[in-house]
Formats: sequence, C-alpha cells, structure tokens
Amino acid sequence: MHTSEVESSHDTERSAIKTWSMPDTYLILLGVALLAFALNFLIPAGTFETVTQQVNGSERTVIDPATYQQVGDAPAGMSLFAEGGGIGFLNFAFEGMVSGTKWGASIGVFAFILLTGGAFGLIFASGSVERGLFQVIARNRDAGHWYLAILCFLFSLGGAVFGMGEEVIPFTLILVPLLISMGYDSITALLVTYVATQVGFATSWMNPFGVSIAQGIAGVPLMSGSVPRMALWLIATVGLSTYTIWYARRVQARPNQSLAFNSDRVFRDKTTSLGALKTMVRGDGWVLLLFLAGIAWMIWGVVERSYFLPEIASQFFTMGIVIAAVAILFGLNGLTPNKAAAAFKEGAQQLLPAAMVVAFAKGIVLLLGGDDPEGASILNTILHAAGNGLSNVSGTVSAWFMLAFQTVFNFFITSGSGQAALTMPIMAPLADLVGVTRQTAVLAFQLGDGLTNIIVPTSAALMGCLGAARLDWGVWVRFVLPLQAGLFLLASTAVLIAAAAGF
Repeated sequence: MHTSEVESSHDTERSAIKTWSMPDTYLILLGVALLAFALNFLIPAGTFETVTQQVNGSERTVIDPATYQQVGDAPAGMSLFAEGGGIGFLNFAFEGMVSGTKWGASIGVFAFILLTGGAFGLIFASGSVERGLFQVIARNRDAGHWYLAILCFLFSLGGAVFGMGEEVIPFTLILVPLLISMGYDSITALLVTYVATQVGFATSWMNPFGVSIAQGIAGVPLMSGSVPRMALWLIATVGLSTYTIWYARRVQARPNQSLAFNSDRVFRDKTTSLGALKTMVRGDGWVLLLFLAGIAWMIWGVVERSYFLPEIASQFFTMGIVIAAVAILFGLNGLTPNKAAAAFKEGAQQLLPAAMVVAFAKGIVLLLGGDDPEGASILNTILHAAGNGLSNVSGTVSAWFMLAFQTVFNFFITSGSGQAALTMPIMAPLADLVGVTRQTAVLAFQLGDGLTNIIVPTSAALMGCLGAARLDWGVWVRFVLPLQAGLFLLASTAVLIAAAAGF
C-alpha cells in the first residue's frame, strides 16, 4: 500500500472518531425505557402491604417486609400500546408527563421548570442583573476562586440542613452566566450549586427529607450520630471545594478544553454583547433590590414555612412580573410590555427540553410498575430480592452491599423520603440479622440515595439544573463519572469504617 493510501486510511479513521459523539439525552432515555419494557417479560411483579407508623411526630406509611407477594406465576409482560389511559411502551412519555401532582414529579416539576424559566426571562430582560454582576466582577475578579469555595459550602449546607433539591434550579440560572463571565464554565456553576447540595444532602446529620425519616423508620433516635456525620460532611465538602477550584483553574487556563465550551457559547456571546453595559444606570438599583428581596423571601419560605414547588414557582413568577414592571417604568434595555412577554416565552422555551426529560424519566418508572408498594410493580420484586440476597451476607460486606443496592435503587426512586419509606423497613431489620447496626444501615441509605443524584437522569432537580445551564446530560455524564467514582469510594470507605466500628 502506498504512503498516500495509508495516510488517507488514517485520515478516514480519524474522521470517523471525530464524528462520533455521545447519544442525545432523549436517545439514552429511550434506550433505558426499552430496557424497562423488556424487564416486564423477565421479572414478575410483586406487592407489599403497608402499615402506618409515627415517624418524627407525624404519620407515615411504610412497607411491611413480611407481606411481599408475587403477582402471578410468571412475568406479566406489557402491551406495546395501551388504551384508556393505561401504560404501554408507546405511552410512557405522555403518562410520565401527566403523572404525579403539583407537589412533585412529574407534572409539578414540569410546571415548576417552565414557570421559573419564564420568570427568569423577565428578570434578565432588564439587563440590571448583568450590569450588577459586571460591577461585582470588576472589583473582585482576583478573588474568584474563594467565591467558589464559599458557594460550595453554602449550597452544601443548604442540602444538609433543609434538603435543597429543585430549589437550586433558580440559583443555577443566576450563577451560570456570572461564572462564565468570570472565565469559568457552566460545569463549574453546576459543581458549586447542584452537586454541592447533593453532597450536603447525602452527608447530612439533620436533613428532614432523608436521614431524619430513615432514622425514624429504623427506630434510631433523631440526630443521633451527628458528630461523625458532621465530620463526613466537612470532609466531603472540603473535597468538593478543592476539586471545584482545581477544575475551575484548569478551565480558566484552557477554556476551549471544557466539555461545555460549545454549549456555553450563548452565555459568552451574551456577555460580550453586554460588555459596554458595565456602568449601572438609573433604575438598576431598584431591580437588584427587588431581586435580592425576592431571593430572601424564597429562602425564608423554604426554611420557616416549608415552601416547595407550588409556592417557590409562584414566588419567582411574582418577582419576574414586579421586576419587569419596574424595568418598563425606567425604560431599562428599552423594555416594553410586548418585549417582556416575549422574554417570558423565551425563558420558558429554553427550559422546555429539561422539563420534557423529567417526563421521560418518570415514564420509565411507570414502565416498571410505578413506586406504589401496594401496587403490582417490578420495583417491589427487585426490592424484595435485594433484601433476601443480603440476608445471606454478613458483617461489613453486607453494609457495603446495602450501600450498593441503595445506589442502584436511587435510579428509580430519587425522592429521599420515598426511598426511605420503601427501603428502610426492609433494610433496618435486615441489618439486625446480618450483624450491622441500624445506624450504619441509615448511613448506607443516605449516601446511596444522595450521591448518585448527581448523575441519574431520573432526578428532576439534576435535569432542571442541566436545562438551566443548557448542558446535555450526555456531556454532563462524560464529565461527572470520575467525580461520581470518587464520591462512591468515599461513601464505601465511610460505610465500611462505620460497620467495622459498630457505628
């Protein structure tokens, strides 16, 4: 073969390599949906009976592990297309979209994402936020890395104290353009916001939606084991802050090597187009004051009044309307009522892909029978089989398998309180049988539940934040897999030490 032919062959191979790319998020979810559909022909469905217990001063329905019953002698299969509002493979997208209530996945999160996106379209239309951010950046650009560490700790603390999840989406909308204008990328913004909240959530000593419920169901005193958990939270948060600063410095030095370089172009272009707007104008102060007041109102509502999706979405919608009215009054950015309406529609449109992914992910859970323990579900059979399998393993190895099971199960049930209600009634007595303390079983639950939220596409909060950053889930997976592996290693070490020490 001639040299020119060899070079041509190599060029063709290189071209093939360059043209391959990660499948689109929707293609990945479609593949997972096909797998879930196939499992209906391989695994029989099962049911549990539930009992009502007093957990943390309120009634909660939990599984009675001894009541598992298999439905039928063989897998029931599933129709390709269902009528009358049933679930078949071809129905999973629509059924996933309309499932749930205003309080959660899927329809509640769907509405939350769209309404919040529209509200931020109104907020940013005035240009006041961008001008204010430029003022901050110009005066404190050299302290950027310290800002990242502070943000990591603040959001991690939010996850640990009151279980931030979907509430972090609006903060991601704010911080992505800010950090990109400082020379970082949208991945950096996701690290200091969403990832930090989930690290705090997973290592919390008092999170009301995770560890507190798990301790109540397991019969472990609330807030017990707080000191070791606080130490684990500090180690994990310091580790995340260090990793974030290392990554952010690398992005600043070589921005074109960022996996988000192409998707961040829209934010960089916006920053460039606003380069002449560094000087704040009349009316900006009022907009920023209203913006900060709105954020404070939301934080107060979450902490003091337990506000969730309906209230928070309405708060941001109100904030957007009021800010747009002030911007129109002062003529900021030439804003008019019609332009404000267009900004609202554009903001909602930008987050529509993320909202659709939430619906697809919920549809996958429905293909597996849903998450109702009293309904015929493949998930119930998987849960029962895992409990039986762990009963034959003892000691620290059993504790690690508890962590591994909770990690995998979190793909299907990303709700901390939901996963606790489903799994802890089985894992707690199982821990007694294999010689593991119930406190360690709770630790395995919270670490397995929380840390994988940074990667599973069934997490509504993750998909909402990725939508805010305009980052595809496939690109995010390529970046976050090494970090996920490191966090799982940390979780494994913590569980093994806890089991060996009799925590």
